[in-house]
Amino acid sequence: MQAERLEALVKGLKAAGIAQQLVADPSSIAYLIGYETQPGERLLLLKVAADGRHQLYLNQLFPQASGLADDIEIVTYRDGEPVISCLAQSLAPGKTGIDKVWPSHFLLDLMAARQDLQPVNAAYLVDDLRAIKSPEEQELMREASALNDQATLALIKLVADGLPESEMVSELAGIYQRLGCQGFSFEPIIAYGANGADPHHETNDDRPQPGDSVVIDIGSSYKGYCSDMTRTVFYGEPDEESRRVYETVRQAQEAAIKAVRPGVTFASIDRAARQVIEEAGYGEYFTHRTGHFIGREVHEAGDVSEFNQAQAQVGQIFSIEPGIYLPGKVGVRIEDLVLVTETGCQVLNQVSKDLIVVEPHLKF
Repeated sequence: MQAERLEALVKGLKAAGIAQQLVADPSSIAYLIGYETQPGERLLLLKVAADGRHQLYLNQLFPQASGLADDIEIVTYRDGEPVISCLAQSLAPGKTGIDKVWPSHFLLDLMAARQDLQPVNAAYLVDDLRAIKSPEEQELMREASALNDQATLALIKLVADGLPESEMVSELAGIYQRLGCQGFSFEPIIAYGANGADPHHETNDDRPQPGDSVVIDIGSSYKGYCSDMTRTVFYGEPDEESRRVYETVRQAQEAAIKAVRPGVTFASIDRAARQVIEEAGYGEYFTHRTGHFIGREVHEAGDVSEFNQAQAQVGQIFSIEPGIYLPGKVGVRIEDLVLVTETGCQVLNQVSKDLIVVEPHLKF
């Protein structure tokens, strides 16, 4: 699998007239050659060359690389060693693709050492490969999402206990561990009532009050792939406006999912959700894009936004997550992951989207 990915990247380099690509993103390196580590401030770099002479630059403190393809030379360096000078000497002249996450100080040192290079942002070459999930990746994403469904259902049951947001997150960590997941894929969002009106609310010690919406936005890592979903339930009976907001978001999310199929633009998928919310009078309160790509990382390159005119392709996986956020009152978001298929899409999450009222165990 890695050999095919590397070959596809080389083909892309040749088509773009790029001599070599410097891949620094640890997730992309793992995707391309199967080597995984987190380098911290040290240099970790995969040079993928159009002429086939690839190199992996590793600090001697990093785990050893084994099982790599024969055409990948391992270059080991020590702390303090001028590794950028070594890299500079190995590069062919001409266009050099630069990874979007490579720290600028490495790039500036390289440009000083090799003024004949033409650095270009070519991260899209790897991003485009990662966006199309293989059948094996698709199955891993299904498994990760199924486990996240179980975690969400377990957490919804706990809403009745009226726990502080922070304790709900602690409970979730244990749930994921029991399910065999490898921790959070992002910091969970548990938001009660008006807290939910902040799309990126930071969990605190607030407890739910009668009628509060409860935004549960959670995800985990499973076998190297991420899950992400959101459900909004209510702690006791919601008021009429909260019900109206919820139903509007649910209809918007379903409209966007129905719009997903190969060849449609991501802007049109976003428009399907946004139009429902605008027609209900809440357009100004839908403040973010409709979705993001996901896979090895919870947020990968690509999004479902009103500005993205790219077309959906079979094998892509992204979120559909419209929301309405009324400051000081209520927040509602509903999110599923979808896989683009030949005829439309497959929704990877199965937790009900009917309005759920959790009756509190404690008396008001």
